[in-house]
Amino acid sequence: MTPHLPPGEPTAGAPQLGALSGIRVADFSRVLAGPYATMMLADFGADVIKIEHPAGDDTRTWRPPVDANGMATYFSSVNRGKRSIVCDLSTPEGLATATRLALSADIVIENFRPGTMERFGLGYAELSAQRPALVYCSITGFGAEAGAALPGYDLLVQAVGGLMSITGTEPDKPAKVGVALVDVLTGLNALVGIQAALRVRDSTGLGQRVEVNLLQSLLAGLVNQAASTLTTGVSPARLGNAHPSIAPYETLNAADRVIAIAVGNDRQFRNLTEVLELTDLADDPRFATNPQRVAHRDMLHDLLEARLIERPAATWLPLLAAAGVPAGPVNTVAEALELADELGLAGTATIAGAPHVVNPIRLSATPPTYRAGPPRLGEHEGAEWLLDSIPLTVAPAASVLTKE
Repeated sequence: MTPHLPPGEPTAGAPQLGALSGIRVADFSRVLAGPYATMMLADFGADVIKIEHPAGDDTRTWRPPVDANGMATYFSSVNRGKRSIVCDLSTPEGLATATRLALSADIVIENFRPGTMERFGLGYAELSAQRPALVYCSITGFGAEAGAALPGYDLLVQAVGGLMSITGTEPDKPAKVGVALVDVLTGLNALVGIQAALRVRDSTGLGQRVEVNLLQSLLAGLVNQAASTLTTGVSPARLGNAHPSIAPYETLNAADRVIAIAVGNDRQFRNLTEVLELTDLADDPRFATNPQRVAHRDMLHDLLEARLIERPAATWLPLLAAAGVPAGPVNTVAEALELADELGLAGTATIAGAPHVVNPIRLSATPPTYRAGPPRLGEHEGAEWLLDSIPLTVAPAASVLTKE
């Protein structure tokens, strides 16, 4: 396979070829779930071509803030390493170009409402008939059947998918998670599905359709909370920062700031009581075992917090760490980014003059590289290398593949 490498040098000292070098992606997705998945593919060397409407991805206008290049940080957070061309699918020229790109690709990914791509002749059935090796990923909000018409916005899915019902602290005030977490989960599921389909293609030469949706991604992400509901028939209550099955596993106030304590077993609880000089609690029948602590959660919370507020977090946290009690401060996002650097995790990198959070996946031989920042709208439109690198023998019946 001839690699489709975009112009530009890879990160200094990084391998020239990534784990997915030679893989081309025709990216019709926008906003978050799809772009997150395709950015991950780009980090590992795939040639991702972002095919945009003349108005561009909606997130290009979701500002402030903007980065050093004047680009909306929402857009830049999930679109680095890609190339951008503008294709108005309502015009013959735009549709022809988009079709050529789709048929040149190893992967097509889209997150339009079901039926939209088919209306333009860009559905899985149409494209795979001409390119059987194509891996085609569709991302929807609520699937392609009865939920096809429902809008797939993260906030809506958090609401109807049950996540808000277990998030927050006040019984009558459901809360969303502070980031579009369902979109991120769905993007990761898309990435896993695409990789699995590529693995099968390596063996058989045949691609397939990958389908993921926000609702099922959220339900799968509810893990123990969903399992509890299925088993008991009772939906879990909103517990704020507490855990339904473990205690103390929550946030508590020290004298100057909030800290999180995550006790996972009886030994850790005894160690906690020793640090706090409350050893009688470890032998108290109300708190001696985890089920008993869960049953008396509120009482235990008050007893622990009454001692913790006597001293600042900087006093307690080293003592808890030395005793093997999992605990830490409730950091701001800025403090969390600093922590990653302090731990040697290289949480950020400067790409095209702007800071980015790095890919969290490490590979020993072919690590992710950051070859370019997010593209300007239509930045690569009309480039000779773009059309010259498109195979013209994918399907003789496809008239759009005939070069002018």
